[in-house]
Order: sequence, then structure tokens, then C-alpha cells
Amino acid sequence: MDVRLRRVYDQVSSGDGKRILVDRVWPRGLSKEKARLDEWAKDVAPSTELRKWYGHSVDKFDEFARRYKAELEDPGRAASLDRLRELAGQGTITLLTATRDIDHSQAAVLAALLRHGG
Repeated sequence: MDVRLRRVYDQVSSGDGKRILVDRVWPRGLSKEKARLDEWAKDVAPSTELRKWYGHSVDKFDEFARRYKAELEDPGRAASLDRLRELAGQGTITLLTATRDIDHSQAAVLAALLRHGG
């Protein structure tokens, strides 16, 4: 599966395939036209409580990933994750987030799940 990660603020690339925003909250200062999304999968995003607890503190990332994967077992989130799997099975997808450190974000956790199963 070709699953890519990018910031939603980055310039659109012809190689992005399906562009999917995986944040719960719309990115600040970005118009829908400029984002050029194919989907907004906000139901797959971490809960507000988990997101606030994490606060993008890299030293909490492993625990964040563990808790987030547990949240993804919730039926609503699991259905959204299944939708991402379906799209990834059809071709390239790019998971988009407003987070500055995409390697320590929910998008990175999702990409690993999609690439390696789970």
C-alpha cells in the first residue's frame, strides 16, 4: 500500500492520490478550496481528551500511540479506519494533518497501521 503523510498546509502534489484529512478540527486559516481534499475522516481522529493529554509531547508519543490504537477499536472509529484501508487498497492515499511534527502524530500511527496491518 502506498500511504503517504503530509501537512495539509503543504502544496498539493500530483503524486498525492486521494487526499484525506485525519484531524478532528479543521486546520486554522486554511480554506476548503486550498486544502483540495477528497475526504475528511474526522471520525478516525483521536478523542479530544487524548489529543489534549498528548499535547504533541514527543516523550509521550509511544503511550499516545498505544491509547490511540485502543480508541480505534471503537466501532465508529473502526469503520473510519476500514474506509481508509479500502481507499489505500485502491491506490495511493495521502494522510493529511495540520500537526507540525507529522512523524509523531495520529497520521503517523494510522499510516503504520495501514502499511503493516493491525
